[in-house]
Amino acid sequence: MRNLYAGSSVILTTTDTMVNELRSKGFTQEILPWTRGVNRDIFYPSKTKSSRDVLLCVSRVSHEKGLDDFCSLQIPNMKKVLVGDGPYLEELKKKYSDVEFVGKKVGKELGDYYRSASVFVFPSKSDTFGVVNIEALACGVPVAAYPVTGPLDIIEQGVNGYMFEDLSKATEMCMKLNKSKIHKSSLKWTWENCYQQFKEILLCARVD
Repeated sequence: MRNLYAGSSVILTTTDTMVNELRSKGFTQEILPWTRGVNRDIFYPSKTKSSRDVLLCVSRVSHEKGLDDFCSLQIPNMKKVLVGDGPYLEELKKKYSDVEFVGKKVGKELGDYYRSASVFVFPSKSDTFGVVNIEALACGVPVAAYPVTGPLDIIEQGVNGYMFEDLSKATEMCMKLNKSKIHKSSLKWTWENCYQQFKEILLCARVD
């Protein structure tokens, strides 16, 4: 995405990690991170402790999302729930009878699925951000993920989630984290902050 004020161009991308990656690939324009936010009317913590021990994943159900890694997790006494739809769904249903596939959910119903979870599992290694991660954090749910672009810019190791090459280890470690601290860590992810960043970029471009 670019602006063309004063004959200059600026590339906006999602995270500092993506800024560095684009620079490493030879982009010479100015590259700036432009964050994302969540709707706090939908994504907020539950007032009561969840009665279900649930591992949750919310995703477009396509092969590149790494969903086999989520569906094959074996964490004792934990139920796996996958929210989402896509071309890989029917194959996953055939392969993993122990996973509850609930289809696409939106609005408050989606928020309720987050609030029912003990841990949110993000198995993708191909996303540049992953808005679902900050939706989970806004609901006070820790995120287990691989140490890759996206999670590296969102997860505070040992505060609101864990990142390891062993996804089972990350998931189990997340169960020890404090819900209120997780929610507090999410407060910077707002659409107001997102708008302010964009506004400042435009103002600086006009000055230039």
